[in-house]
Amino acid sequence: MTTKLIHIANPASVQDQELFGAAQIIREGGLVAFPTETVYGLGANALDEEAARKIYAAKGRPSDNPLIAHISSYKELEPLVERIPETGRKLAECYWPGPLTMVFPKSGIVPYGTTGGLDTVAVRMPSDPVASRLIALAGVPVAAPSANLSGRPSPTTARHVWQDMNGRIDMILDGGAVGIGVESTIVDVSGEVPTLLRPGAITVEMLHETVGRIEIDPAIQGPPAEGLRPKAPGMKYRHYAPRAEMTLVEGEGSAVVAAINRLVRKDEAQGRKVGIICTDETRDQYPQGLLRSVGIRAQEETIAHNLFAVLREFDDLAVDVIYSESFSQDHLGRAVMNRLMKAAGYKCLKVL
Repeated sequence: MTTKLIHIANPASVQDQELFGAAQIIREGGLVAFPTETVYGLGANALDEEAARKIYAAKGRPSDNPLIAHISSYKELEPLVERIPETGRKLAECYWPGPLTMVFPKSGIVPYGTTGGLDTVAVRMPSDPVASRLIALAGVPVAAPSANLSGRPSPTTARHVWQDMNGRIDMILDGGAVGIGVESTIVDVSGEVPTLLRPGAITVEMLHETVGRIEIDPAIQGPPAEGLRPKAPGMKYRHYAPRAEMTLVEGEGSAVVAAINRLVRKDEAQGRKVGIICTDETRDQYPQGLLRSVGIRAQEETIAHNLFAVLREFDDLAVDVIYSESFSQDHLGRAVMNRLMKAAGYKCLKVL
């Protein structure tokens, strides 16, 4: 398959003629990667079971890992769901369009091939102008997991998508670097109490303020239980992972830096190529290793924005091992730590 790369001249004011070809591909059952405000998505007709199978095949994704259906307006939600709980209405009013996915009881028109065999469907309304207009022009809800090979760090630029998907999909729309850099928050509103299934830019604190009580799925806190049937993407399988062995180091700032420096000296003495994920505040404290700052601790959005790009850069540099500093579990830091823990396969060193 030949993958066509289309550069969007001005993503903030995308022109319909730039998207007509991509919309037609989606309507006809093909695959198109496109930018959203979170990460790049791999889009196909969410109501076409064969198109959903193509997504799983292109990504090498397990078929029990649900896809998210993307819509361009609230009126497009009703045909996809059996009902819209009051909690879902409140969250949609506050955070749609935006980086929030909600899980609803599905209607009969949504195939089980899209939902991973579940009776629920995950739905999001992206705010990115390219994504929103593409969905509207396609005229169908667009199933769109992240546009990367399954398990790899999610793509935040079209170049990342090209690395993983060239020759596997029909088209890539290059709308520049994404804004947020981590995938959407996912909340299950199909039950009595809304449940957080994946943290993101819509934080737990924001959800509490909007709807009150929020439960947090145990799969966010640690390794998934054996036999888990995932309700949403990112819950069961190893995700966001670089090729190198990775360890997250947790503790007080100076102790973390000292521990990483010791580990780096040991690994380099054994001939291993080591990468270090740090921040602007600490980068001068590491005399050895390949350093990459993910941003500024006081500005968590910078860390989220840069995280996946840094993991992919370490893949390009062919490092053997990566050590990462840890981050706050509050606000957007919860999403950053969730991605880092999964990327490391929950390998964490706690230091005093």
